[in-house]
Amino acid sequence: MHVEPGVQSKFSIPRIKGGTMLQKRKEQPEASDSKGGFTYSERSLTPHDFMAFTTFNPRSFESIWRKWQPKGNLVFSELPSEAQNALLAELSKCVQFELGDHFINGEYAASGDTHLFDGIVTRMAADNDKVVVSTSATTMIGRLAALKAAVPVWMRSNPGLRILMSVEDFDLYDDELSAQSYKGADYTDTNARRFKGIAIEPLANWPTGLLVATICGMDYDTNLWAGVNLVDDMDVIQIDKLTAAGELYFFKMLMKADTQIAFGEEVVWLDKRSDASTTLTITSADAVSAAAGAATLYRTVAVSDGSAFTVENDDEDDTWLTVSKSGNKVKIELAANTGAERTGSYTITAVGTSVTKTVTVTQASGL
Repeated sequence: MHVEPGVQSKFSIPRIKGGTMLQKRKEQPEASDSKGGFTYSERSLTPHDFMAFTTFNPRSFESIWRKWQPKGNLVFSELPSEAQNALLAELSKCVQFELGDHFINGEYAASGDTHLFDGIVTRMAADNDKVVVSTSATTMIGRLAALKAAVPVWMRSNPGLRILMSVEDFDLYDDELSAQSYKGADYTDTNARRFKGIAIEPLANWPTGLLVATICGMDYDTNLWAGVNLVDDMDVIQIDKLTAAGELYFFKMLMKADTQIAFGEEVVWLDKRSDASTTLTITSADAVSAAAGAATLYRTVAVSDGSAFTVENDDEDDTWLTVSKSGNKVKIELAANTGAERTGSYTITAVGTSVTKTVTVTQASGL
C-alpha cells in the first residue's frame, strides 16, 4: 500500500471519474452539445492516536543469565546495553506484528485497546461499490478462476493487480498445483505465487477464506492507502525511569494511523469465511473408548467439500493422549493408564473454515 506520512489530522485522497464523451462531429459545437464530463470526489485518511507502553524492573534480571544482570550500585543499577537492546528488539518485533494485524483487520472504536483504527479488510467490507463474487467451487483453483473472471477488463492489464489471500489459502493452492504433476512443482518446491499471470500476495494476518483482487503498490496509483504521522514512528522508543524515586523503567512509543481504499470498484471480493455449505463428518463413532493398556488407534475423517483438515489436542497437559494427522485419518496414541479412568478430547478443523468437530477420548482405569 501507499503510506502517506505527515498526516497530523486528515488527508484527502482525490478521486476523479470521466463520463462518455465521444459523439458525432459538429462544425460549430455549442455549450448544449457538451457530453460526458468529470465527477470529483474524495476519501479521507483520519489517523487515530495510539501507543505502546510497558514497564520493567532491571532487578528482575538478577536471577537469570549473568551477563544480563544489572550493574552498579543498587540505587543506580541499570541493565547492560546488550540486555536493553534485546528488550528493544523484542518490543519492536511485537509492535510490528500487532500493527500488521491492525492494518489488515483493525476496527476502530472510541474505547478498547483492540480497536485502534480501521484496517483494509474493514474498509473493503463496508464499501458498497466493490465487486462481490459468488461461486460454489470448493477448490482454490476453482475459486481463483471465479475471482479472475470477475476482474473488470480495464484492471487486468494493470501491473499493480494483485490477489491478496492468507498464507493458509496459498498453501492449499500450492498443494493443489503440486498434486497435478503435469502442471505444478513437485512436493519439494513451492509453486509460483501467481494465477493466470496475476501475482498472489500471501499475507500472515489476512483472513483465511477471503480472496481479494485489487490494485496494489507504493505509488499514488494504488488502491490501498495508509496515513501515519511518520513512517518510522514504530522504530522510535522512549526509555526512562517511570518515577524519579522508583526502580521501574518504561518503554513508550507514540503512533497514529488509518487506512483507506480509493475506489470500491477496484476491489473484487470473494468471501468464503462463512460458507454454511461446509460440514465436517467423522465416518467412525464420535467418541473413542480404549482399554487401559498403551494403544495406537486410527479414526477416518471426511470433510464434505473435500477440504483438508487439522487436528489438535484440546489440553496440552494431557501427555497421555497424542493426536496427529495421518493421511485422511486421525492417529490417536495412548499411554498406558495405571490410575483411574481418564478422559480427554481433540478437535478437528476443516482448513479454510471455522467448522470444527470435537471428539471425546476415554481410557479405562488401570487400577
